[in-house]
Amino acid sequence: MSDLPTTPKPRLRHLAIVVQDPVKLTAFYTEILGMQLFHQDPDGSCFLSDGYFSLALIKHRLNGDTPLGMNHFGFHVADVSETSAALIAAGSSPPAERFTTRPFAEYRAIDPEGNWFDLSEHGFGGTEPSSSEQSPVENG
Repeated sequence: MSDLPTTPKPRLRHLAIVVQDPVKLTAFYTEILGMQLFHQDPDGSCFLSDGYFSLALIKHRLNGDTPLGMNHFGFHVADVSETSAALIAAGSSPPAERFTTRPFAEYRAIDPEGNWFDLSEHGFGGTEPSSSEQSPVENG
């Protein structure tokens, strides 16, 4: 276990789901569960937050191979370099830099069973949590 990062524990802060109608689901999650829309892509993909956790509703492309359902999740980390080194030491491939116009995660990694997850030092957007809801990563 000595290969684990020595900075504060990474926090799960993001989930992305591929959906058929992100605008309709955005209405559901905002009206019923109080989430807030903080970003919408030109393709209709919507990004919501409860103030702590972000939910990406990614528009399914009918000509794509991506199935509906969970696509990836994301961790807010204090130090991407240190976390990347721990992943590599554990036998994972080095996380890949994400080149996207979305102002969110910087790196994409893959767990031993092939599940995608993102790493971000600056977080995943949305409204700021209250001081009582902030994670140790944000509190130092």
